Amino acid sequence: MSVLERINKLRDERGWTDYRLAKEANIPQTTLINLHKRNNSPSLPTLETLCGALGITLAQFFSEEGEPAPLTEEQRQLLDKWQLLSKSKKEKVMAFIQGCLTD
Repeated sequence: MSVLERINKLRDERGWTDYRLAKEANIPQTTLINLHKRNNSPSLPTLETLCGALGITLAQFFSEEGEPAPLTEEQRQLLDKWQLLSKSKKEKVMAFIQGCLTD
């Protein structure tokens, strides 16, 4: 999978448009449009910015499907707190997250 295909896959998983990804990454939308038009890979700083907006690390971006990727500190903290929740609270958190994804 190419870098652009991976970016598109991650963007689509979140239900985002190029506009939304550009806004989340605080980069001009034309940057993404030009990458697609020219079929270029982004520079490393741009890719790092996009990964930050997508909530993943570069290592996670380049990890193969099924291959465990190292977690960010934020992800580790979330998982630690998740383990402390009761089943009913986990269900409420999941419902909340699902609601946020449809906004």
